[in-house]
Amino acid sequence: MALRNGCLRRISRFLPHIYSGSHFQQSRRAIINSLASSLITFPRECEQISRNGVNFSFSTIAQASPAESLSQSDTLSFIESTFNEFQGPHHLWFNIVEDNIHFFKRGGAFLVLAGRFVDNCDSLIAGCGTVVTFEKVKSIQQSFPQLQVIGFLHGCSTISAVDQTRLVEMLMKEYITFPILLSNKNFPQMENGACYLLSKDFGNARVFHENSLDIGMLNKAVEELIMQQQENSSSPSGLKCTWAKQAEVLKEPHACSSVRNLLLHFPGCISADESGNRLFLSDSNHHRIIVFDGNGKILDCIGSCPGFEDGEFESSKLMRPAASFYHEDDDCLYIVDSENHAIRRADMGRRVLETVYPTSGISKKNNSLWAWIMEKLGFERDNDTKSEKLDPQSLIFPWHLMKSEDDNLLIINRSFETLWIMDLASGEIKEAVKGFSNVLEICGVLVMEKVSLLKQMPQDWLLHQIDSSCSLKELPYAGLISSSIAFQNHILLCDIVGQRIMRLNRESGVCSNFQFSNFAILGLPYWFAFPLERVYAVAGGHQGSWTDHIQRCSLLPGRIDIKVNVDIPSDTELVESLQEGCIWRQARGTASVVLRAEDVAGSLEKVGVAQLWYDELDTLALSTPESESNIEDETTTSDLRSEDDTVHIDCAVNTSPGTSEVIISAALYLKLRRYPDQQDHSREKYAARISDILKLGRSGAMQRDSFIQFLLKSNQDLRDVIFVKPLHVSIQFDTLDHPKADNSKDIILTDSNIEVNVSLNT
Repeated sequence: MALRNGCLRRISRFLPHIYSGSHFQQSRRAIINSLASSLITFPRECEQISRNGVNFSFSTIAQASPAESLSQSDTLSFIESTFNEFQGPHHLWFNIVEDNIHFFKRGGAFLVLAGRFVDNCDSLIAGCGTVVTFEKVKSIQQSFPQLQVIGFLHGCSTISAVDQTRLVEMLMKEYITFPILLSNKNFPQMENGACYLLSKDFGNARVFHENSLDIGMLNKAVEELIMQQQENSSSPSGLKCTWAKQAEVLKEPHACSSVRNLLLHFPGCISADESGNRLFLSDSNHHRIIVFDGNGKILDCIGSCPGFEDGEFESSKLMRPAASFYHEDDDCLYIVDSENHAIRRADMGRRVLETVYPTSGISKKNNSLWAWIMEKLGFERDNDTKSEKLDPQSLIFPWHLMKSEDDNLLIINRSFETLWIMDLASGEIKEAVKGFSNVLEICGVLVMEKVSLLKQMPQDWLLHQIDSSCSLKELPYAGLISSSIAFQNHILLCDIVGQRIMRLNRESGVCSNFQFSNFAILGLPYWFAFPLERVYAVAGGHQGSWTDHIQRCSLLPGRIDIKVNVDIPSDTELVESLQEGCIWRQARGTASVVLRAEDVAGSLEKVGVAQLWYDELDTLALSTPESESNIEDETTTSDLRSEDDTVHIDCAVNTSPGTSEVIISAALYLKLRRYPDQQDHSREKYAARISDILKLGRSGAMQRDSFIQFLLKSNQDLRDVIFVKPLHVSIQFDTLDHPKADNSKDIILTDSNIEVNVSLNT
């Protein structure tokens, strides 16, 4: 992490300050054009919602009468009429940014998934049908990033906070990024099941019913519509007017954004290297693999942010990693990259992530310095955006991973309907097996070994997990086979309800939470870290974040030493002292960041911004990885002091005449403080306090209430919950002209000191 931050600091000094509001959706490789021919009846998730309906907070509305029911032709018109309003008399949007009323383009191709696809929340044990259905929609969405996908649930009148939490859990579990529209109106033509409405500019729609759907036909219809739209488009196809690289604007489930501030976000799978005393946790919805030892000390982290990119651990990208397998002979970790439909290999010795499958595209990219700079600036020409027709053996949303006795990798999807057999040496898929019974015939012994391990866990723990996993009626614990591991004298289980790791001592039978430490290895979380290309792509550099403190100063040019004093929220305590790896300093305009006095020792000659650009580029081009590592080892010794309730962050900048801004971001790992004489142990109070500290009320009452219910669903002591409190401080300088010396030729540089006091109390 320190090496990554160092490179970004140096690069950021010579990048131009450019703003742009245009963003493109990520172009990803095409998904297989034809899924299984046998279709599973569209699932009904949320029985309680079916009974209660949807209750909008703004009013009480009776269910629409049959006379008010709209015709098929009016369905799309109704959906379009809701585009500029988050909620109204007859609708409520879910899984979108609440204050963004223009979240859709008026024109373009639309695919609406309509019907009661969430009416059995009390029976998620049969949720594998849901997995298959959403995988179909997501595959089309990924194949055609220009397509705007919407979920539409009609005929609702009330919804409680508990129901909202169930919806959030479903979106988190299935990783649904498209918005869902809830309405109290009835549409009789969709009462017989779900259907897909495909239209251009919300004109005449082609209707595909779930009970007779040919997914290949739907995929072809979408492709034809997209091609027709591109032919009619007057804009040149080869031009890109954005500084935001496509891979950096990936969509994530907005309804789950509050949960991602927890230490873990859907910890889906775990594996172990017992001889090396290492565990590998797939923190799936944080898109990273956390490497830690048997005592919980974090040793390393694989993956920087969502995406698909090979390279060193700090810069590589994963998209919802799932199961993993450690190969001791090669000291490599094989990872299922679920949303990328790929198998990745992490060389633990070289700390490099590579793609095993698929073998084309990403693995062949140019790794030169100039190519890296152009790619980060968004100028790289994408040669892999054309659709590829993949064979039926291609991976589609894989999840589980095991190794057979004949050195083959056995890869299974979450519904256990498909097994891929991959040659470990070549990465070639040898066979794809369809059907649950056929899958168990090949790997049933390995699955049952995992199930027998799970049965040693307390039954109440397992039942709690089954409700939130894809488990089969024939084999209830099958969905958890990648979520547990035997390690030394313990059994570890991923708790996807409580977002934690549970540990069972096999001898004593004592169950406990697994405690982590050394959070500096995780660095600054990507969702509020201002990556290099986002800092310069968004005006102000603060998109999607709140600034906790803004301070403006008018000073003379020269060195400015900044001391930031941060009062952490009351009733909380730091899990461990703030480390340098959890801090990001960014200077823009006429300022440049230096951490220590030694960094600016030497000539005090005033240097222009253009000269700095060339000097830094030369330094970066001629530097070696070894020298960069040595530099970072020195700079990470900066003095960071933490008291019980106050954190101190030091920063120094050199300024020239003009305006500039220094942005300081940090990740504070906190938990609620325990008081020995405290008598009120209300879990509701603890959950509300965590929500207030994270300021979830800014995202709307719905998200705050659903987050509180989400925490309460876990049976753990909420004072043990570790969460990340983001810190954003903006210091803006108006630097005056240089004072003139007596001879009127020389310039005078001054040293200044400022102190910034920040309070995070709510």
